Amino acid sequence: MGLQRCQAGARPVTYTIDVHLTPSEVRRRMCEDAVRGLQSPQKSIPPVWFYDERGSTLFDEITRLPEYYPTRSERRLLEAHAAEIAELSKADTVVELGAGSCEKSRVLLDAFDEGGSLDRYVPFDVSDDFLRTAADSICDEYGGLAVHLVIGDFHDHLSLIPDGGRRMIAFLGGTIGNFTPNQRSKFLFDLNCIMTSDDSFLLGTDIVKNRDRLVAAYDDAAGTTAAFNKNVLSVLNERLGGTFDPECFSHVALWNETEQWIEMRLRARTAMDVTLHAAGITVHFDEGEDLLTEVSAKFTPAGVSEELNGAGFVVDGMWGVDEGEFLLTLAHPFC
Repeated sequence: MGLQRCQAGARPVTYTIDVHLTPSEVRRRMCEDAVRGLQSPQKSIPPVWFYDERGSTLFDEITRLPEYYPTRSERRLLEAHAAEIAELSKADTVVELGAGSCEKSRVLLDAFDEGGSLDRYVPFDVSDDFLRTAADSICDEYGGLAVHLVIGDFHDHLSLIPDGGRRMIAFLGGTIGNFTPNQRSKFLFDLNCIMTSDDSFLLGTDIVKNRDRLVAAYDDAAGTTAAFNKNVLSVLNERLGGTFDPECFSHVALWNETEQWIEMRLRARTAMDVTLHAAGITVHFDEGEDLLTEVSAKFTPAGVSEELNGAGFVVDGMWGVDEGEFLLTLAHPFC
C-alpha cells in the first residue's frame, strides 16, 4: 500500500494504492497462461493479455466503430438511469472492477455525487499505469472524493477490495461475458461472499440479438478488431520472447449457437513452429489451426436473473430490456 499526492484544483488530495499484482507477477501469470493454453488440444490465450498500450489504443478505436454497439448502448443506459441506480443502491462507495481509464465510471460518479452520497471511489484493474493515470484525472475532477486504487486480478483478489461504507460494486462493459459459465458461477459466488447486506452489484451484459449484427461487432469492415486480435501475438513476443509472426494468422469471429457466445480466433495461414523463449516452449501450428483468444457471451434478461439468483443475489432493477441492445442489472446479496 502507498500514498500518492495529486492536485485537485488548488488543494492537494491523497489517494491510496494497494498493489496485489506486481509487474513480475503479471509476467509470471502470462507465462503460465501461455504454457497451459498453447499446449492444450484447443490452443488458447486469455483475453486479458490483449491490453498493452497499443492494444488499449486499438480497443478504444473499436468502441467508436459503427459496428461496435455495446459501449454506446451501455453508456446511453448509464446516462439515462444512473440517478435511479444511485438512489436504489444508496451507496457511498463506488467500486469498479476492470476500471481501465475510468471513462464509464464518471457517469456513475456524477450521479452519486449529485445525490449527495458519494464519499469514495475504488477503481480495480490489473494495469498499474492505467489506474495511476486515471487517479490523476479523477482527483482533478472530483476534489473532495477519496480515491483508493487497487491493482489486482478479480479472479484472485476480490477479497482484498477495501471494505467499509455502503459499496456498489460495478462490473461493466459486458466483461463477464469473457468468462465460461463455470467461471461466471465462481466469480459471482466469490463476489457475494465478500459483500454485506448493505452492498449492491451493478452488472453490464450484452444481449443475444441478430447473429450477423453480433459477428459484425467483432469483425468490422475497417479491420480494427483484426489488428486488436493479432496484437496479442505481439504482446507475447515482447513479454515472453516469442517468435509469432502476426501476419501469418487471420482474424476469425464466429457465433457459437450452442454456447451463445462470440468466439474470436486467430487462424494459422500456414504450418509453423513458434517459440516462447521465456516460457521454454515451442508450439506447432498446423495450417488452418485456430488459437482461441476470446469468448464473449451474450445473455437474456431471464438468464442474467437466473445466474445472479443462483449465486445468492436478489435483482433490484433492470434497464435495457425493452431496447434489447444491452442490459444493466442492479442486485444485492440475499442474507
